This record gives sequence, C-alpha cells and structure tokens, in this order.
Amino acid sequence: MGIVIGIDVGGSTTKIVGLNKGKIQSPMFITAADPVTSLFGAFGKYIYDNGIHLSDVEQVMLTGVGSAFVDSPLYGLPTRKTDEFIANGLGARHATDIDRLIVVSMGTGTSFVRINGDEIQHIGGMGIGGGTLQGLSRLLLKTHDIHQVAGLAAKGDVTRVNLQIGDICNNALPDLPVSATASLFGKADSNASPEDIACGIIYTVLQTIGGAAVLSALNSPVKDFVLIGNLTQLPQCREVFPKMESIYHVRFHIPPYAEYRTAIGAALAYVRENSTI
Repeated sequence: MGIVIGIDVGGSTTKIVGLNKGKIQSPMFITAADPVTSLFGAFGKYIYDNGIHLSDVEQVMLTGVGSAFVDSPLYGLPTRKTDEFIANGLGARHATDIDRLIVVSMGTGTSFVRINGDEIQHIGGMGIGGGTLQGLSRLLLKTHDIHQVAGLAAKGDVTRVNLQIGDICNNALPDLPVSATASLFGKADSNASPEDIACGIIYTVLQTIGGAAVLSALNSPVKDFVLIGNLTQLPQCREVFPKMESIYHVRFHIPPYAEYRTAIGAALAYVRENSTI
C-alpha cells in the first residue's frame, strides 16, 4: 500500500497527515483565509517538505466542514471524503487499546462520539469550544489569539473569579471537595485582572466540556474519554481534567498527536475499508 494522506479541512485551518505502512508521518497544519486555499497550501507544503512524489500517494481522504468545498480530485490523485465523526472515532481509537470510550472532539464547538468495539456512533455535541474561547476573549480581553490568552491565564488565579464550594460551605459535600467549582465566574468583579479573566475563560470552556462529556456517559459503563482537537494543547488541560477525574471517578486521555486525530482517522477510514476487501 502506498501513502494514504488524511486531511481535516476546517474553515480556515487544514491539518494533514500521512499514513505510511501504518505509521503516522509528519503531521502539519496550514492556516489561510479560506478552506480551499488552506487545503491546497497544506497539501503542496506537505508533499514538498516530506519529499513525497505524487506517484507515492495511493489515496487522499478528506474530512471536516471545509471538505464540502472540494468536488474534484486533488492534483489528479484518487480523492474521497469520509464522515467527520467516523474520522474522530477511528483517529481516537487508533491511539488506545480501550474498547469502550467516548471521543470528545474539542474544535470550534464540541462533539461526542461513542465507541463500543468496532461500533462508532455520534451521540451529540454542544456549541462550546474554541470558538467560545475566542469570542469571550475578544469581548473581555480584546484579543482572540488563543496563545496569548493561555499565556495570560498561566499568570492568573481562577479562584479569584470562580466561586468554589469552599466559598459557600465550610465542609466538603458528598463527592465534592471544597476546591470544586460551584459557579463559573460566580466570584468575578469589575476589578478582575486580565490574567484572572483569561484563566476564568479557559476554565469555563474546559470544565463545561468535561462535565458534558461525563453526563454523556451516564447510565453506561463508559469511564474513559479521549480528548482530541486543538484545545488539547492548552496547558490548562493538565490542571482541569485531572481534578475532574478525581471528582467523577473517570479517566480523560490526551493521546499523542491529539490535534491531528481527525486527519489521522480520515486516512484510517481508507485503510479499514481496504483491509476488509
């Protein structure tokens, strides 16, 4: 089998990865003003930087919302599309040996995909994600640069803006330590620093996603959640999700190449289909 290239085409950012003899090869992303420019820029840069000849490529697999703008073969190569939720499931499943889990894809919004063995099922989503983080940051911090917001948050103290159980109760409640959040931004005032506000915004987005993920598994045996997407790269993930693990008695996993897992899953969709022929 030649190289299978998986491409996750977003609104302005394209992620691309090669699958060569089952191994992930040089993931990269490109940002441009529109999905088509981003797609062709990403593909051209990828094959050039990796010394790949077009004849080396067996298949190009597209997924993501921006793939709807592409209706012809890419550079004359065999090109197909796969469902984004299937790609999410395959990409996350590839990173773990857990048979039963929920994939939490943290993009502009957030989607939930349940995996039970070989079965992949989209079970819902929510309109909170990276877009929320950027929008609130524009309003409250006058920037939408996530790296800048994360840098500010690293110097902030979320307990100055979030109301905790310990602020309203002297003792821990059943299954809730005094450090648990009682109300996001429930303690904020007009004198809050940009650093504390940035920390509050990130915690709001990550805690809401984590809580919704846990609720999506209620009345099921699922205890493992695989987090994928750009938000997994926020340093605050290493603070928020371990705390939620101890409260809810679940496990949140952030696999290698977490931000590229949808592109990886697109390539795996072709591999899976052809391995059963």
